[in-house]
Amino acid sequence: MNILLFGRNGQLGWQLQRSLAVLGPVTALGHDSTGHCADFANPCGVVDTVRALRPDVIVNAAAHTAVDRAESEPDLARTLNALTPGALAQEAARSAALFVHYSTDYVFDGSGQRPWLETDPPAPLSVYGRTKLEGEQAVQQSGAQHLIFRTSWVYAARGANFAKTMLRLAQQQERLTVIDDQWGAPTGAELLADVTAHAIRQLQQRPQDAGLYHLAAAGATTWNGYARYVLARARQSPLAGKIMAKEVLPISGSAFPTPAIRPRNSRLDTHKLQTRFGLTLPHWQTGVARMLSEILCPS
Repeated sequence: MNILLFGRNGQLGWQLQRSLAVLGPVTALGHDSTGHCADFANPCGVVDTVRALRPDVIVNAAAHTAVDRAESEPDLARTLNALTPGALAQEAARSAALFVHYSTDYVFDGSGQRPWLETDPPAPLSVYGRTKLEGEQAVQQSGAQHLIFRTSWVYAARGANFAKTMLRLAQQQERLTVIDDQWGAPTGAELLADVTAHAIRQLQQRPQDAGLYHLAAAGATTWNGYARYVLARARQSPLAGKIMAKEVLPISGSAFPTPAIRPRNSRLDTHKLQTRFGLTLPHWQTGVARMLSEILCPS
């Protein structure tokens, strides 16, 4: 199968290039690509790219993910997160291509404590959440065979991430304060990419398994718990002598006001995905430990 990947330069896009390669030739494009338009601010140009390349599978890892900035540029966020994915999905339907898209826990309002089900009613709190929900709906209404994966707290060893920020601050400060009332599961881009490839392969034999799924690592923690885990691992690494931070104090999210409201409960129930695709998703600490080994002990 021929695969067209948008968003090659992002954390997920980078990992998808590796995971998807086992399925067939992958054309990976970013907003800076030449020869073919992959700029999601130009929906018509992106659709022209699909028509020129005629892929069997379109994987969209591109998005407006600057959550706070989206509050001040809602039109751009809507174009990147909803209008262009919708146009791509319509083109996928026209050409009988599979369309793979990624969404977010931000489509929910973050209330309660139980993990969110795919069937729970969305109620986004931010421009980012609203535009991602609109993108989901556009894909679902396009008529294309599709996979939509909602995920949360995505990280990768490549590029900036929360763990790297904590490690940097821990070398500069003796005391860190980190939010302790927002819950979720740190989920590696590597895991997302591998599950995507597995699901695409299964759809070749079982097209009825297309649809919307929650995809996140197992378990849950707060940002404070995440930070404490990162520093505990750092103290067992060659970086140990540089860690100044002696404690990570809990603090409410309200103490760090941001333009966009963050959901307090980002837990996602992944039972449907695991059952339908025969998967067992690893605990969040497994992936974070692997990512930290790359950061703390590079070969």
